[in-house]
Amino acid sequence: MILFTVLLLGVLHAFGQDVYSCRNANLSFFSSAPLEDIEAKTDKGVAAINAKTGAIYFKVPVNTFQFKKKLMQEHFNENYLETEKYPWAEFKGKLSGPIDCTKNGTYDVTVDGNMTIHGVQKAYTEKGTVTVNNGQLTATCKFNVKLEDHKIKIPTLVIKNIAEVVEVTVNATYIAAATAAK
Repeated sequence: MILFTVLLLGVLHAFGQDVYSCRNANLSFFSSAPLEDIEAKTDKGVAAINAKTGAIYFKVPVNTFQFKKKLMQEHFNENYLETEKYPWAEFKGKLSGPIDCTKNGTYDVTVDGNMTIHGVQKAYTEKGTVTVNNGQLTATCKFNVKLEDHKIKIPTLVIKNIAEVVEVTVNATYIAAATAAK
């Protein structure tokens, strides 16, 4: 993971001040089912935004999601997301419009791109916001993931414990890649 971050920052540095990176993106998901609510969080995501072109990228090691119950975490990694076989969740896409990083403010954006979870890629179009504050960007987005779309199977025995649709929340704070590489 550290090597990936160093390589990402090195590549981004070549693109100049239009590129912003985040080494500790917060991602969480919430599942509400008849018998149980399930929530997990991680702050191990890496991300980049090119403010000029709108290109956006996220990558997170799936096994870093933390659950309140250890058994849930085991089942998540071994039975559902099969993290040994599919260790990463990844998103590559584009923001709907340019962001003026020289002007403080909040920009409503639409993100179009492809997310790969559990080895299955699917197109997503979601709404989010990017806030500019003194040269720092904060991106937030909340969207739903249908488990079946990524071939994540829920055994019939626990169907009332796990929702078929999971709400995902992303929060990432970015700094200029040239600053991050120093």
